[in-house]
Amino acid sequence: HHERRTRLVLGFSAAVMVLEVGVGLLSGSTALLVEGVHMATHAGVFLLATLAYALARRYLGDARFVLGTGKFNDLAAFSSALLLGLTGVGVAGEAIGRLLHPLPIDFRHAIPVAALGLAVNLVSAVVLGEAHHHAPHAPSDQGKSGAAHSAHGGSALHHDHNISAARAHILSDAAVSVLVLAALSLAWWSGAVWLDPIAGLIGAAVVVSWAVSLLRKSGAALLDMSLGAEAAAREIRAALERAGAEVRDLHVWRVGPGHLCAMVSLRSAV
Repeated sequence: HHERRTRLVLGFSAAVMVLEVGVGLLSGSTALLVEGVHMATHAGVFLLATLAYALARRYLGDARFVLGTGKFNDLAAFSSALLLGLTGVGVAGEAIGRLLHPLPIDFRHAIPVAALGLAVNLVSAVVLGEAHHHAPHAPSDQGKSGAAHSAHGGSALHHDHNISAARAHILSDAAVSVLVLAALSLAWWSGAVWLDPIAGLIGAAVVVSWAVSLLRKSGAALLDMSLGAEAAAREIRAALERAGAEVRDLHVWRVGPGHLCAMVSLRSAV
């Protein structure tokens, strides 16, 4: 379900990326060029996201992945966050350069393309938003020894960081698109061309902020932090103790969207 929607947005992003970069170069708009470069990173991110889903499905039955293939999604999300952060830094550098050395802008071509980019981002956000709220059934660890599907622990356990990373890219790009469109319109009306690179700097800050948030979430999943599994751990402990076992050690963690793994050390009176 997520993979199909991600592929659809990949097509949107690739088409708009070519248009924005081309018109940005021809019109001299820093903000539009930055938007196009940002969109190019989206295309790479969505390609990475679809690859993660494909690999998770392909290696589902591979015994080398002892706890399943759910971490492919988290690894793709972490990589996407790194790419997003680097993009933000690059955007800031380009905007500073254009602020110090302004260039003339062809507003008649830049503004319509910026509006088109915003429209595509909004459509893509809706497409990925529906996937984001769809209950995931990831082929992460089903059928693996020691792994269990759990409906407990809240949304953190069911969270698909891969689709979230893709959606974060689109939302950050939509925010940048609004800034670009507003800056170009004001610059055209007032003649203050410095508004164009200023919009690029603000957009860079938005991009970096999203990247940091994604790095924290996906990094926590890769490092096997509990991520809301405490409730499930309490239920497992209580069930085992009711059965008469003494729980000496218990670890419960997330191995994929909606999937948990438990490692238990018991001392039994029997």
